[in-house]
Amino acid sequence: MKRETLPWLLGRYVRQYRAAALMFLAFGGIFALVFSLYDLETEAVWYAGGLCLFLAAVVLGIHFLSYRRRHLEYKRVLKDIQVTLEELPSPRTLAEADLQEILKEQRRLLDTALTDWQQERQESMDYYTTWVHQIKTPISVMRMTLDSEDTKEHRELLAELFRVEQYVEMALNYLRLGSGSSDYVFQEYDLDPIIRQAIHKYAPQFVRRRIRLVYEPVRVKVLTDEKWLLFIIEQILSNSVKYTRKGAVTITATPEGVLTISDTGIGIAPEDLPRIFERGFTGYNGRADKKSTGLGLYLCRMAADRLHHKISAASVPGKGTAISIDLRREALEVE
Repeated sequence: MKRETLPWLLGRYVRQYRAAALMFLAFGGIFALVFSLYDLETEAVWYAGGLCLFLAAVVLGIHFLSYRRRHLEYKRVLKDIQVTLEELPSPRTLAEADLQEILKEQRRLLDTALTDWQQERQESMDYYTTWVHQIKTPISVMRMTLDSEDTKEHRELLAELFRVEQYVEMALNYLRLGSGSSDYVFQEYDLDPIIRQAIHKYAPQFVRRRIRLVYEPVRVKVLTDEKWLLFIIEQILSNSVKYTRKGAVTITATPEGVLTISDTGIGIAPEDLPRIFERGFTGYNGRADKKSTGLGLYLCRMAADRLHHKISAASVPGKGTAISIDLRREALEVE
């Protein structure tokens, strides 16, 4: 960069110490004036001035090299900003010492605030985790009650209860993904059993809405985390069922490991498509539905990023949407 060149650094040095330079020149002028008033030989004046300039050049040269070395030390610290304050260069002036004391106090306050925030977040996580497990008990009781009699009213209530379960799980997974916790277990899995788990969960919804499911077993192994990949597939299936009035949902996978879930639903407007993975974005369909949270696909993208998978979407309004998850091993970086 231009600002990091030697002439730039020299210019900054001169500007910083310009008061001392002006004072040196003023002293030289005073001595020259006094010598001339006393009719001293000009040669003596130039000789003394030359010696002073030579000595000043040597001292300032050494000082500039020290100044440059100091600058490079701070640049190194800036590149590795996680460095502890104890590793900062030793202060050479009172101002530097004061600034480092300010940094240490700021760091102490930041650490205190971060510790408090982490504690509060952990308490929230513990509360919602407990709440999720507790709410499952009344949900199970309601499900058993509704399953006892097969009526149209009970089937409608079961469908709404299923949505409640979805929102409960979504709330918990939202907290887990936002916490940055590393509860991921990367292994090589058969893709087919993971897909079948999601299909089994949503089978009643397909039957209730009279939507056909097209799926042929695949023999593909993928390196992933089973729990979070299942969560992504379930969220995509949830959207497919939600926005498909009639037709079919098709699940395919290439031998290389690209999983695609497509539907014949209402599709996504072209202007909305680039933003469907943004947090809280509902688009035209979400505004029309009045019940969309805009979190489902956002959480899918977050989970996919954590797994080093790539997720993308293609859609034609009125004809359907296809969501693809690239599970190929080249896209993964396992440490």
